[in-house]
Amino acid sequence: MRARFSLTEPFTIDAGTPSKMFEIQPMNAETFRRQTRRSTVIIALIFLALAMLLSTTAVALFGEPGGDNLRFNVGGVFIAVLLMAALMRGKFWSQEWMAPAVYGWRLKRSLMRVTNVMHQVTAAVEKDDPNAMKLLRFYHLGLNQMHELDGNSSDHSQLTREMEQHKARMEALGLDTEQTRLNPAWLEAVKQMPR
Repeated sequence: MRARFSLTEPFTIDAGTPSKMFEIQPMNAETFRRQTRRSTVIIALIFLALAMLLSTTAVALFGEPGGDNLRFNVGGVFIAVLLMAALMRGKFWSQEWMAPAVYGWRLKRSLMRVTNVMHQVTAAVEKDDPNAMKLLRFYHLGLNQMHELDGNSSDHSQLTREMEQHKARMEALGLDTEQTRLNPAWLEAVKQMPR
């Protein structure tokens, strides 16, 4: 089963399954940025409220009037951080209002998985290895989308050139260029190749 993402319908993921294939989904960059800003503001407000409530409660319960209560304030903030982490993974992660932020996080995480073995990928691409060719195509498509979603156009022309060259090479080898899914088997195959 694959994760689905839409800006108009609910989005669910299984964050506990790292071998699940990530799929690049088409989306409007402006809408994505607006929705991720909104979810960031919601999370920040919830964290601030928790931190203030827990710090105030800690000082009221354990502090001394007129004394140094810094450790209780810091303790309240620390507990708020732990509570927010638990809420993020347990409650907020699967909420519709968090879907764009979760998608962006999963996209960047998937790209990082490829980046971590990029030296092996590029070496295997030079040998026309099909798994490496598909992996690099996925990486190019994902990186291109990440730049669009983040509004980062500084390296876009260089990336576009590399994408087109690699796409043409794949077409010449008869490989499908629509590689919008990160198949974990490709990563494993590239990692197993002799260096």
